[in-house]
Amino acid sequence: MSNQSYEPPYEPPYEPPYEPPYEGYDPYRQQGAQPPQQQTPEWQQYTQQWEGQTWETQAQTPVSAADTAYSPPQAYQGYGAVGQPLPPETPAAQWTGGADPAYDSASTAPGAGGLAHPSRPGGTTAQGQDRDQDQEAAPDYGPPTITGNPRITDAQRARAEGRSPIIEPGIQPAALTAGLGLLLSGAAAIGEYALVVPLVLLQAVTAAGWFRLNGMWPARQGIALAFLGALTADVALLVAGRENAPAAILGTLGVWVLLTLVLQLRSHADPDTRMYGLMATVASAALSIVAAGHLAAEPDAVTVGGAAVAVAILARALPLPTAASVVVALSAAAGAGAVVGGMTDLGGQGAFLGLGAGVCALIGHRVASYDYPSRFVHFTAGVALPLAAAAPVVYLLGRALG
Repeated sequence: MSNQSYEPPYEPPYEPPYEPPYEGYDPYRQQGAQPPQQQTPEWQQYTQQWEGQTWETQAQTPVSAADTAYSPPQAYQGYGAVGQPLPPETPAAQWTGGADPAYDSASTAPGAGGLAHPSRPGGTTAQGQDRDQDQEAAPDYGPPTITGNPRITDAQRARAEGRSPIIEPGIQPAALTAGLGLLLSGAAAIGEYALVVPLVLLQAVTAAGWFRLNGMWPARQGIALAFLGALTADVALLVAGRENAPAAILGTLGVWVLLTLVLQLRSHADPDTRMYGLMATVASAALSIVAAGHLAAEPDAVTVGGAAVAVAILARALPLPTAASVVVALSAAAGAGAVVGGMTDLGGQGAFLGLGAGVCALIGHRVASYDYPSRFVHFTAGVALPLAAAAPVVYLLGRALG
């Protein structure tokens, strides 16, 4: 017995018989035609193939031959019968700055309400003719801009045309002035503390209106400073009483001028700007503080003066020549003073007080009309300045005539 080991003969690995892949049902294939035989590549004979289960263990639904068979084309809903071709595609129109292409196509399409675009040759309907007439009657506009074309104001138009810089407020601000004047007149007849409410409103509008009249806006700090001075004057008057009214008003005015000067010196603006801001702030604070004269005056004088200012401003807003309007306004103020004075202890002397209040009111009205004022100036300075300017006269004449 030899020591040579036994080696079994070489056997090639087992390979399953070749099965051609499933190609599905082909109705156009000739009957009896057999698929061509394919020979196994040489490299596949010596390659090991995995016969076990893969990682995908979920059961898959078997695919039947009917599911993979060729199906005839189906008709698309809305385009007729089977086999009818779809409408040809049209290239998208490029936008050239005109109207929307989608709008043009929708307006010129048949069945769109029977309308046709007026710029198209087919626009022969009645609506299209009306639209053509509207376009011919419409004014020509300039080319579009990025920043827009803002509406020019009355003041800008007057300045561009070289007209007078005096633009009067008109009837609406005059009506607001008359309403505020009548409110002061009625509140004075009620009591001192009732007068504070419309007076504070008058002082706030005065402070804001003077800054806007001088072209300084928003100027929140200056408006707040002037209004705070007016409130301080009101509190000082309520505490000191009418007997010490001049000291309370002048003392508050002096303190506020000094405070304004200190604040402007601390500013880092250029000298011209600081000087302009100083003058505007001092003037606004002075007018707002002086308006407290209505609180310092006698109640009967405030009642007569408020009614006279209201009538004078309404008469001044009438569409009359300037000279005639001034005469009518002063006559109306004197008449209103006489009528309202007859209801109080002033009697017929109320006409003089009404005339003086009317003169000061017209001066304030004139100031609010100067230097091409805007609409906002008319509704602030144009409302408050007539009443604020009349306060010193109401106080002085009220004490003189009372």
